[in-house]
Amino acid sequence: MTPAARLSAAIEVIKAIDNQRIPAAKALKEWGTAHRFAGSGDRAAISGLVYDVLRRQASSAWIMDDDTARARLFGMLKLERGMNADAIASLCDGGRFAPEPLTDGEQQALASRSLQDAPAHVAGDYPEWLDVYLAEAFGEDRAAEAAAMASRAPLDLRVNTLKAKRDKVLGSLQHLGVTATPWSPLGLRIMLGADARNPGIQAEEEFIKGAVEVQDEGSQVAALLSGARPGEQVIDLCAGAGGKTLALAAMMQGRGRLIATDRDKRQLAPIHERLSRAGVHNAEIRSPKGEAEPLSDIRASADLVLIDAPCTGTGTWRRNPDAKWRMRPGALDIRLKDQAEVLDRASALVKPGGRVVYVTCSVLPQENGEQIRKFIGRHPDFTVTPPARTASVLWDRADDDFLAAVYTSNEGVLMTPRRTGTDGFFVSILVKR
Repeated sequence: MTPAARLSAAIEVIKAIDNQRIPAAKALKEWGTAHRFAGSGDRAAISGLVYDVLRRQASSAWIMDDDTARARLFGMLKLERGMNADAIASLCDGGRFAPEPLTDGEQQALASRSLQDAPAHVAGDYPEWLDVYLAEAFGEDRAAEAAAMASRAPLDLRVNTLKAKRDKVLGSLQHLGVTATPWSPLGLRIMLGADARNPGIQAEEEFIKGAVEVQDEGSQVAALLSGARPGEQVIDLCAGAGGKTLALAAMMQGRGRLIATDRDKRQLAPIHERLSRAGVHNAEIRSPKGEAEPLSDIRASADLVLIDAPCTGTGTWRRNPDAKWRMRPGALDIRLKDQAEVLDRASALVKPGGRVVYVTCSVLPQENGEQIRKFIGRHPDFTVTPPARTASVLWDRADDDFLAAVYTSNEGVLMTPRRTGTDGFFVSILVKR
């Protein structure tokens, strides 16, 4: 397919997302099924265009003063790809499979309009109803923070220390362009271009042997900040597919008791194969059976309970750009209730002197600091570990660079794409008196 034909295909997919109100992944899959002549490179390029439009949806429409799929694509090419009006016009010659030529209005918009006077929710590319929440989180920096959350994310890997060392894996995966992550001592990063294909990490020998797992650096740091140690009794209360469970197991060096569970047993399905590949032998998976409590035998005995809390996922927008446009106000209320319930559940599992580590992939204060303040109000026998001590768990000292990069509060630390180059993660360490 020609570059011009790829633009036409992207416009077609964006129209399907708009008209059918379906996730981008589904729309792209259906397009690929209907157009089997498109090669893997074509599909990757079209996918990149579509996701970039979703990342810059509001600002692209503003630039073009038009909200059609075609206009948003052109606006994105200017904002995200740095193409000027002439470069875009050269692809829109009206030829076979190419978009129709630019109108005079489109030419003028591309040449003259900017985001200089755009409101924060447009410049930051997020739904307008979320402006009050992001203003509470970031104040005047909200547009810049949200714009960073609209950027393209790299592919991060975590080295499994049960099987390998980072320096060795860094060398064996050098053909993928990996570099060491700045914060996690276990992380590797692969930067992805606009039209980059999936690097196929699952086919690499290091992945097959369990030496690496796909995990955002922020998620790695969140697990490391828990301070899980060999010999402890550790519970991963919202284990899901097991990303943080695997990280905890490596920190425990195969010694101690690790229990992984989740309210939704369907989410736990991949964890068994992942634990086996990673060489984890001290993990116990407890899937819920009916209404019975899978942890009914545990009362105030755990050294550590990790809560990877159900949340709105605002911190992962750069990986799921269409999710922010499908988010509705009612979703926040549901998540707040779920978070309060899981925090209360964890409080009964941890022993005196033990800790509950609360993690969200959200940047909203209601899910983070406010949720912790309410928990302390209900459970005054818990205290929050100060941020400096939180950082020292990971680096054996209060890392000044990390503390300067993150947002700190009395309730915990917040990582963001703009400040730390990670997904948005909040971490609070609660210690039971």
